[in-house]
Amino acid sequence: MNEAPAWADAARALADRVTANAPGWHEAVSNTPRHQLVPRWWQRIPNSPTREWELVSPPESSAELLHAAYTDETLVTRVGPTHADHAVPGERAQGDPTSSSTLPGLIVSMAHRLDVQPGQRVLDVGTGSGYSAGLFARRFGDEHVTSVDVDPYLVEVARARLAEFGRTPRLEAVDATGELPDDEYDRIMATVSVRPVPASWLRALSPGGRVVTTVAHTALLITADMGTDGIARGTVQPDPATFMETRHEADYPGKLDDVFVTARVRTGDEVRAPEGAIPDLWQEWPLRWLFELDTPGVETRAATYPDDGRRVVWLLAADGSWARAEDGPSPLVHQGGPRRLWDALERVRRRWEENGRFSLHSMRAELSPEGSYLLTPDESWRFSI
Repeated sequence: MNEAPAWADAARALADRVTANAPGWHEAVSNTPRHQLVPRWWQRIPNSPTREWELVSPPESSAELLHAAYTDETLVTRVGPTHADHAVPGERAQGDPTSSSTLPGLIVSMAHRLDVQPGQRVLDVGTGSGYSAGLFARRFGDEHVTSVDVDPYLVEVARARLAEFGRTPRLEAVDATGELPDDEYDRIMATVSVRPVPASWLRALSPGGRVVTTVAHTALLITADMGTDGIARGTVQPDPATFMETRHEADYPGKLDDVFVTARVRTGDEVRAPEGAIPDLWQEWPLRWLFELDTPGVETRAATYPDDGRRVVWLLAADGSWARAEDGPSPLVHQGGPRRLWDALERVRRRWEENGRFSLHSMRAELSPEGSYLLTPDESWRFSI
């Protein structure tokens, strides 16, 4: 009788935890060696003002590696242009994550929503470490799974590591916002966020097919089914999910630090009292995401003044528009640049309140190659996505 590998118990325990509501995925999770796909990763250095990361590179099959790989957590594999595979011991990376192995529980939850049936063709967008492709291939067969990523190295190494334990789905290095490797799929799942929803996905999704994806810069998870009229209809799901945005280069564009230098302390072209309380956009996430849907691409920052505990919120845009809102006994809003960003935020909040502060999960999705939208419950508010 063959002895079970050292990782088998850890993988089975992970499956017990993450497939309670999706038991059909228990076997795949139990038999997919995540530690082989993520042998090293980046770990954020706490309280680092320069967003530094340190390399974690445990010995092969060590207790440390198995514990990390079979814990329901995301492991960041690439920061900026630097993959953990290419780092040397003691090296540090700086910046934002550009690839990761998503926490297994979220992968399973999304895959469960995808509701793949035997024989259907699955497109996995965002190969990353190859873990989701490995799960799909284990359960439904390698020949039914295609996985794509914009990064050729990620595709190359995922293909090699998957093959080490017998998994051979089709992996391609392509920009998934453009043309796809094939022209028809029954199921599409994206572990990168998008906006707009690529027309190529919707052209390739067969009638009755399903897409599960997230809207960039929000945690809105959408599930939609393709109709015979070429429109995929669905809803925003109740459980949030956040992913890195699709990228076209080795790294994401830089933060708006130049705009922040202006917005940090400068007196605005317009200075006024705010309309109502200054929101905490990290706690009032429905307002933050509605604002992103209405006024996309605004970078948000916040801080608390150490001397008196006052909060300050900045809104920054690439066109040089900015706003700074400071609370306290006499709250003030400063605005500058070509647009009035705080006016836009207050307009969104006012309209949301007039609509009864509807749950974002009550919004409907209509996706087509000609244009994709989220609609509020009464359909009076329509967001292009």
